[in-house]
Amino acid sequence: MSGTIDGVVPFADPTDDVMTETEQAVAAHLAAAGELARAAAVETADGEAEQVGEAVAVRAEDVPEAATHYFAAAKPGYRGWYWAVTVAGPEGDVNVSEVVLLPGPESVVAPTWVPWSDRVRAEDLGPGDLLPVEEGDERLVPAHAALDPDDEEAAEDAEPGAGVREVGDELGMGRPRVMSREGRLDAAVRWSDGHFGPRADMARAATAHCGTCGFYLPVAGSLRAAFGVCGNGNVPADGHVVHAEYGCGGHSELQVDSGSVIAVADLVYDDGVEMEPETTGSRR
Repeated sequence: MSGTIDGVVPFADPTDDVMTETEQAVAAHLAAAGELARAAAVETADGEAEQVGEAVAVRAEDVPEAATHYFAAAKPGYRGWYWAVTVAGPEGDVNVSEVVLLPGPESVVAPTWVPWSDRVRAEDLGPGDLLPVEEGDERLVPAHAALDPDDEEAAEDAEPGAGVREVGDELGMGRPRVMSREGRLDAAVRWSDGHFGPRADMARAATAHCGTCGFYLPVAGSLRAAFGVCGNGNVPADGHVVHAEYGCGGHSELQVDSGSVIAVADLVYDDGVEMEPETTGSRR
């Protein structure tokens, strides 16, 4: 078995009689220490001998003069586990080194441990919950150090009459920290791969894209060229960040033929034939 605090990896079935190329033969005096190993397992099981089942295997360890005896575990809740008792020492002086319970290949073990920061999902945050960022989060940098070349260009293109505060707000100034380049790239990838990205089913079927739609509100900063917010209250994307290459059936410039869906034959006027009423008789 191998494992760390992050999880436990079940070891190979000890009942497998196939030896690997690197596996050593068990010394005779260590193989004969089965009763010593069983007694140690029973002692670890609080003296309850019924929790230590039949001997299933004995394997040599990587170090000289050491071997491990395996017994089926009859402990409640440990189906498929084994008692592993390692014995070591020269002939005539064999001692127990350790006794542990190990999971077998069919054992039920806890799922791999996932750090708290990786377990939390966006939908887990509810009203009143707090989710502080970790110290040194690479998605954030001090505002004074975050000026991107694209942001500098935006500042140069600002109207001469624009106030300093408005330009600063556009660039993210006035806040202790803003998103770093890595953070923005991460967001861009996440948004592009989301439900409102250029490869979404809705976008593939659209006849026009958001970048040319009147309801498209571009975001500020370096992501302006690729992303905006949908302002069309009649479509599912309303209020969401959408990619400029996303699209749906609610494009502002969409024009649909409003003619009848039922085929109507053209009217035919035949003016070349004069119609006269038929007379059935003469008046007297």
